[in-house]
Amino acid sequence: MIRFVGMRLAASALTLGVVLQPAPSHAATPAADTRMPHISVVATGKGSPVILIPGLSSPRAVWDGVVPGLAKTHRVYVVQVNGFGGDAPGANLSPGVLDGVVADLHALIAKEKIAGAAVVGHSMGGLAALMLAKAHPGDAGKLMIVDSLPFIGTLFAPTATVAMIEPRAKAMRDMQAASYGKPADAAAATAIAERLALRPEARAKVTAWAMAADPRVSAQAMYEDMTTDLRPAMPQIATPITLVYPWATSGPSEAQAKALYTAAYAGAPNVRFVGIGDAAHFVMLDQPAAFQAAIEGFAG
Repeated sequence: MIRFVGMRLAASALTLGVVLQPAPSHAATPAADTRMPHISVVATGKGSPVILIPGLSSPRAVWDGVVPGLAKTHRVYVVQVNGFGGDAPGANLSPGVLDGVVADLHALIAKEKIAGAAVVGHSMGGLAALMLAKAHPGDAGKLMIVDSLPFIGTLFAPTATVAMIEPRAKAMRDMQAASYGKPADAAAATAIAERLALRPEARAKVTAWAMAADPRVSAQAMYEDMTTDLRPAMPQIATPITLVYPWATSGPSEAQAKALYTAAYAGAPNVRFVGIGDAAHFVMLDQPAAFQAAIEGFAG
C-alpha cells in the first residue's frame, strides 16, 4: 500500500509538463520582478520575510491564494523558475538548474539582508528549499516542505539509489526535451492534471501551467530532481521543518500518507507533520482555506 502512495506521488512530482511545449512568446516581465539567471522574484508586503518556491513547471501563481494574507504581516518573496509560466528560460537551458536556483536564492537573501527567512517550497521547490538549508544553513530560519521528499527515487523502489534511477531519469528527460517545438498534447496535460489535483478549477490551472512551461527546462529540472539524494544530509539539516502532506479518501489514507513521510524524514532532527485531507499534490488549490491556515501558522 505504501508503494501505491509513493507511485501516486511520483506521478505528481515528475510528470507535470511532459510532452508539452512552451507558449509561443514569452510573457512580459512585470516591472516589480527581480531578474536573476535562474529565477525571478516578486516581493510584496512588509514584515518578517517569507520566501515561496513553486514546483516543477509551476509559475509563481500557484501561491496566489496565500500571498495576500501573508503580505499583511510579512515581506513575501514569490519565486518563479525561469522557463516556467511562459517566461524566458534564461540560464536554465544548461545543466545545474536546481543548483542555480539555490545559488540565486542565496544571493537574494544576502542582497535583501533576510537571513533567517521562513522558506516554503512545493514539490521540486521543497527539494530546492532543503538544498538551500544544506548548503547555506543560516539562510532559512525554518522550512515548510509541501509534498516533497529528500529522494524521490525511493518511490520507484524502496532500495533505490541514484545510480539505479539515473537511466530512467535520463530517458524521461530526453523524451520530454524532444517535445519542444512540437504541437502541445492537451489531452496529456489534462490527464496529468487529474493526477495532481482534485478540484475541477484546480485541474484547469495545472493544465494551463503545464502547457506554458518550457519542456527543455522542465526536462532538465525533472532529471535533477530524480537524481538528487539528500537522505545522507538530513541529520545535518538542523533547520526546523514543517512537512505538509495531502491525503484523500479516493487515494492514500491519512495514515498511509503520514507513514510514507515519517519514514522519509526519519533522519531529520526537527520535523513536524501536517496532514491536509481531501487534497492531492496541489494541496494549496484543492484545500485553500486549510492550506492558508497552515502556512500562516507556520510563518507566524
